Amino acid sequence: MNPSSPSTAPAARRRTGWLAGLNSRRVTIALILGTIVAFALNPIFITPFPILLGRTLVISMALLLAFTLAGNWPQTLVPRWVMQLIAVGLAAPLATFALYVMFVGGDVSRLLQHEGLLSGFLWIAGSSLVVGLLLTLGALYRERDAQMHAQALEFELERSTLARQALDAQLRALHAQIEPHFLFNTLANVQALVETGSPRAAPVLRSLIAYLRAAMPRLRDESGSTLAAETELVRAYLEVMHLRMPDRLSYSIDLPAELARLRFPAMALLTLVENAIRHGIDPSEQGGRIEIGARSEGGGARVWVLDTGVGLRDTARPGTGLANLRERLTVFFGPRAQVELSEHTPSGVRAEIVFPAD
Repeated sequence: MNPSSPSTAPAARRRTGWLAGLNSRRVTIALILGTIVAFALNPIFITPFPILLGRTLVISMALLLAFTLAGNWPQTLVPRWVMQLIAVGLAAPLATFALYVMFVGGDVSRLLQHEGLLSGFLWIAGSSLVVGLLLTLGALYRERDAQMHAQALEFELERSTLARQALDAQLRALHAQIEPHFLFNTLANVQALVETGSPRAAPVLRSLIAYLRAAMPRLRDESGSTLAAETELVRAYLEVMHLRMPDRLSYSIDLPAELARLRFPAMALLTLVENAIRHGIDPSEQGGRIEIGARSEGGGARVWVLDTGVGLRDTARPGTGLANLRERLTVFFGPRAQVELSEHTPSGVRAEIVFPAD
């Protein structure tokens, strides 16, 4: 049969898998340690040194093979490191016994009755057992340390990825807050009000300036804000929107004083308010009302934005705003932060951010 045929390929892969980890570095270390043990035992042996060296080298390779095979043993109820210790502990006396049995031509009784051979067997088996177990423990410790280091690097990579995603989401959110069409529409309204001599022109312009003053510093804010500061930003934004459509939008904000100093991601609350206006109030013929509130809840807090607009529509496509917001909240607060959406009766949507207050 052709050795490269498909039927033999799985067997070859299994052999490669069982011997995974058997590299030149480990083989070299095993040979060096076998040589050291031979030099250490040479003064008490009458056996010629080349024969003694051959025995210790063969045993060291047997121990390395047992350690490698046990390390690739399928995970069962017994941990792999226990299997490796057992394998090395058994391989040391068994490999030594096999060598001595071969030396006496298979006559076990001769080995047991010959005091010199039996003494040599015990010395080599005992030395191999002690050295092998000590080296196994050292290798397992280094392996565990390497695994912990790899896990730490993986965690750091994941944290950096989440942080980068959060910064990207924050940048997209910030750009959305001061996007051209919002500014141009508001300035066009101001121009129209000025040209018609409307007394509302000055209040709209003042509200726009207040909003820009609140929003611009957040372009460089990477450490977050406070709930009070975000509420003031939302108030300035809603005032602009109210002056643009006074007959279609009303709002109220209720923030308890004890929650005002809580850390909060910049622009997160404004994202919910913008969604409420864009997807709830604007599509409604009658307009609607937006209510913003917060309360303590267990070891955290809950902030909500409620609108009385058209509500959740089955045909509405999920946008990227809420997805970006969830990413930012996860990085800022951890996995306990959540964004919850629910229908408001008789119409509208209630969007809530639940986050730990520590």
